[in-house]
Amino acid sequence: MANKHYRKLKGTIGIYKHKTSGHYYAEKRSQGKLLTKTFKNLYQAKAWREGAILTTEEINSEYSTLKEVWEAMQEHHFPMLATSTKAMWRRRYKLLIDLECYPMDKIGPSKITEWVNCWVQHFKSQDQSGRGNARRCNLNCELNLFVTIFNWYKESEFFEEEAKSLTNPIKKKHRRMGFIKPLPDKKMQIDLKDALIFFEYLKPLYRDLAQMQFYTAGRIGEVSGMQWSNINLKERRMLIKHTCIWDMTNKTFIELKEFPKNREPRPVYLTDEIMDILERRLAFRVPGNDYVFHVEGNPLNYGTIQLNYREAQRKGDLPYSGTHILRHGMAKLARKIGGGLDAVIAITGHKDLKLADHYSKCNEDDQREVSQMIMKHIRDVKNDVPKEPSEHENVIDFQSFKNGTSS
Repeated sequence: MANKHYRKLKGTIGIYKHKTSGHYYAEKRSQGKLLTKTFKNLYQAKAWREGAILTTEEINSEYSTLKEVWEAMQEHHFPMLATSTKAMWRRRYKLLIDLECYPMDKIGPSKITEWVNCWVQHFKSQDQSGRGNARRCNLNCELNLFVTIFNWYKESEFFEEEAKSLTNPIKKKHRRMGFIKPLPDKKMQIDLKDALIFFEYLKPLYRDLAQMQFYTAGRIGEVSGMQWSNINLKERRMLIKHTCIWDMTNKTFIELKEFPKNREPRPVYLTDEIMDILERRLAFRVPGNDYVFHVEGNPLNYGTIQLNYREAQRKGDLPYSGTHILRHGMAKLARKIGGGLDAVIAITGHKDLKLADHYSKCNEDDQREVSQMIMKHIRDVKNDVPKEPSEHENVIDFQSFKNGTSS
């Protein structure tokens, strides 16, 4: 094929990628004729070239296809999800489109293996090098989404009869096979000293916001959505109840959700530090507006929060990024000071021990601290052990013997 708008893909035969649209053009010969077709993704282009088509058994299957299950899930389950979660799942589903024509009973481990191998090869090619840490590392998100879809399919009354005999086709090997490159070395838990530096480089509004997020171990949406009606200054008690929902495409405010991620309000004791923040925010309270944090009565946009956080991280020369580091950092501090996962759960509101452990897990700072403690202990013990005579103390030095100076 000779077309300036397409480029040949390395490691493939007869497949070209459009430089602008990203679509794939495939060609093959059949009975002496040149056949061509355009596809939205590489998996479909390869399958077409290799002659992969649905069998009669697959076409006549009584089971619903992945596409039908996905559409039913969007209709019946998505209304209960956060806007950001729905957007994230739709993004992750783009790679699963390759499998949506197959009946659920025909998507077995071998089909998943074929799908994983195709996409790993695709993302490992030079054409998909990406930009720095933005390059894809694995297929875990897509595999996890398929598991979520499959579990909903099994539990849904709409597919109750047909799904009861099926088992999840995702196996442990698929996550190993889906490895593309190591995850970037990224520190998720900001330590206390760095957090204090971070606060100093923030503007007053965002300093109060970040400190409130840190002291409450809150999600940024929960802190941004705090309402005065949920705060009792007299009893020093606050409920983390509302959550800001943002459009993650343009990162602007959409709505205020009346419950947090786990759907359960979380009580928080108002320490002196939190009281100081709230007293400062009282001066900015607008009649008829219940937001603790706002800009002239308007809810905060996620893009503006990100911009201020990134600038403070840059100015403070801090090895962190994102807004969730403060929740992770407080979880780690709670485990260190409180001495266990119970303390983490108390401060973060997690219901799952695995999540509490994940947020507060040991990192390289713990390794350094424990290593130093161990080596100090070894040095102390060595200093306390009396030195015994060496087995070589009675040996005469040869040079001394030769010079006649030995005693």
